[in-house]
Amino acid sequence: MERRIPRPADLAPLMRFKKLETDGRARRLAKAHTIADLRAIAKRRTPKGAFDYTDGAAEQELSLARARQAFRDIEFHPAILRDVSQVDTSVEILGGRSAMPFGIAPTGFTRMMQAEGERAGASAAGAAGIPFSLSTLGTTAPEGVRDANPDGRNWFQLYMQKDRDKSMQLMARAADAGFDTLLVTVDVPAAGARLRDYYNGFTIPPQLTPSTVLNAIPRPEWWINFLTTEPLTFASLSEWNGTVGELLDSLFDPTVDFDDLEWIRDQWPGKVAVKGIQTLDDAKAVVDRGVDGIVLSNHGGRQLDRAPIPFRLLPSVAAELGDRTEIVLDTGIMAGADIVAAIACGADFTLVGRAYLYGLMAGGREGVDRAIQILSTEVVRTMKLLGVASVAELNPDHVTQLQRLVPVRSS
Repeated sequence: MERRIPRPADLAPLMRFKKLETDGRARRLAKAHTIADLRAIAKRRTPKGAFDYTDGAAEQELSLARARQAFRDIEFHPAILRDVSQVDTSVEILGGRSAMPFGIAPTGFTRMMQAEGERAGASAAGAAGIPFSLSTLGTTAPEGVRDANPDGRNWFQLYMQKDRDKSMQLMARAADAGFDTLLVTVDVPAAGARLRDYYNGFTIPPQLTPSTVLNAIPRPEWWINFLTTEPLTFASLSEWNGTVGELLDSLFDPTVDFDDLEWIRDQWPGKVAVKGIQTLDDAKAVVDRGVDGIVLSNHGGRQLDRAPIPFRLLPSVAAELGDRTEIVLDTGIMAGADIVAAIACGADFTLVGRAYLYGLMAGGREGVDRAIQILSTEVVRTMKLLGVASVAELNPDHVTQLQRLVPVRSS
């Protein structure tokens, strides 16, 4: 092999150095290529109590683990020689358009996770052309979300409280602020046992203890933001000083029934979907009562542990009710491939909660943008590799759910 001394002109194209990024937030977000990467960044930058509140689930956290495993246990069936040079990811859902087949799920206490909170999520969702959902336990008022996302779609999630007048007043504020869809959440007759919160002694708002001070030392930005921005306020209550579980048990009405659902439906001027459906019979029951959509969800595994897996329930619900209602799915989604699989199995739309919150904790508004970008890129890539040019083309032939947990038949 003949050798020679390289000339500077030959070396120049090989020696181009990457421009130094001086913005620390942009630099770390650029290194995140998956939602799991954002989670790792979030864990490093967020105090343990707030991170575990977001990351954790109920009791042994089996519901969450099983939901995520269900998405891993799929096999895709790609078609070849299809023109996928242009991919249409848009969908019509609950009376409006979404640029992607996913939106942001309602999450409580969001400013506790990162100071920009719901405003970051709403503005990022608006920029991406997807819906944003505000929780009854949100830390930004409906009017603040509207101001952050004035031209986008905002949805409001309702927990019926024991003080029903207060619930209706809050719902009316959301309607007046232009929210177009109501998500009535029905799976919280009692608070789930979120053991990480118990072990951490986690309260709302967070309280300083020797352990939290020690945990704060390597995370000064979170505490500086928390202590120097507007104190946490809640649209649904004036103040609280206790655990999340105690709050839920004190606020929410365990007597709510199907008649109440019909009454709530009649009070809301826009579309109504019921969130927290976990059986086919309950899905039929709420559809029979005239709601516009259902959300198959076990609350991200945060209520009943060992609950049904929404993704496993999806095919039977879609087969029975797909022509009568719109079906949304959440719980366990951590990748764009999960979203594509859900749509192929019969969902009309999906919601992401933790996936967006990991981005928020990792980098505020820019972190939410990055989470949406990651999921969107994965959706497009998965569709192209499946040979699918539009969301409408996805169907059950594209996915096989591989069986891991097989029900035992009773005698």
